[in-house]
Amino acid sequence: MSPTANPVNETELCFPQLNSSCNRVLRPYALTIFAYIILSIITLLTVFLNLLVIISISHFKQLHTPTNSLILSLAVSDFFVGFILLFQSMLIDGCWYIGDLMCALYYGLDYIICSTSVGNMILISIDRYVAICDPLHYSIRVTQKRVQVCVCLCWICSLFCLVFLNENLTQPGQYNSCVGECVIIINLIERVAGFIFYFILPITVIVVLYMRVFVVAVSQARAMRSHITTVTVQGSRKVTAKKSELKAARTLGVVVGVFIICFCPYFCVSLADQETLFNISSAAYVICLYYFNSCLNPLIYAFFYPWFRKCIKVIVTLQILKSGSSDTNIL
Repeated sequence: MSPTANPVNETELCFPQLNSSCNRVLRPYALTIFAYIILSIITLLTVFLNLLVIISISHFKQLHTPTNSLILSLAVSDFFVGFILLFQSMLIDGCWYIGDLMCALYYGLDYIICSTSVGNMILISIDRYVAICDPLHYSIRVTQKRVQVCVCLCWICSLFCLVFLNENLTQPGQYNSCVGECVIIINLIERVAGFIFYFILPITVIVVLYMRVFVVAVSQARAMRSHITTVTVQGSRKVTAKKSELKAARTLGVVVGVFIICFCPYFCVSLADQETLFNISSAAYVICLYYFNSCLNPLIYAFFYPWFRKCIKVIVTLQILKSGSSDTNIL
C-alpha cells in the first residue's frame, strides 16, 4: 500500500498519535448516528422514567408501603443504569477514551448495580409469596421497617461482588493489549462462582416462589369467581383486597419475567466465553439488552399501575409543588 494511504489507517485508530493504539470499529456513518440516537433515547428514558418512580413513591404518603419500598429500591438501581449507559454510548466504535481507572470503576459500578437488581428481585418475589400464600400474616411478617432493613442489606451485600474485580481494581488496565481498550479478566473459578451465586441460585429462588404464587393465585381467582354472587359488603371488600394483591403479583411477575429474559444472555455469555463478554465492543449488544431492562420496568408500571399514571400527571403538571400534595389521593 502506498504512503498516501496512511491518513486512512490513522482514522482507524482510537488514538492516531499513538502507535500502540487500539483499532476503532469502522461502521457506516448512518449506522453510527442511528446507534448514538437509540442509546441516547434509551438513556434519557431510563433516567427520566425511573426518576418519576422514585419521586412518586418517595413523595406520596399513600405509596409508603412495603411492596412499594422494594419497587423504589429497584428504581434507584435502574436509575443508576442510565448513567452507565452514558459510558456505553462512547463504546460504539470500540474505543475507551477516559482511562484505565474509569474502566475499572465502570465495571465495579456495573457489578454492584447488577447484584443489587438481583437482590431486589428476590425480595420482591418473597414479598409477593407472603402476600398471596400467607395473607393473614402478611402485615405482621412484612413491615415497612423490616423491608427497609432488607433493602439496606441488599445494597451493602452487593459491594461484596467487587471481590471478583480485586486485581482489576488494584492494577487498572493490566490486561489491556493496546491503548483505548477496556478489558478485565476474571478466572474460571470466579466466573463459575459468580454465575451460581448471582444467577443460578437467585433465579431458582425467584422461579420457585413465583410458581407457588401462580398456583395459589389461580386457586384464589377461581374461588372468588365461584363466590362472587354470594358475598356480603364486608366480603366484597375482602375480594377487592385479594384482587389488588393478585394484580400486584401479576405486575411484579411480568417485571421478574422481563428481568430474567434480559439478564440470561449476559450471564450465559459471561460463563461460556469470557473474551466475548469482557471485550466491550463485541459484547455491546448483550450488555445493552441487559441494561434495557432498567428502561422497561417503569414502562411496565405505567401500563399496569393506575397510581403510577396518576402520579406522572401530578408531577408533570407541577401540582406536586403545591402545599400538601403529598397527601393527594393517588390510589
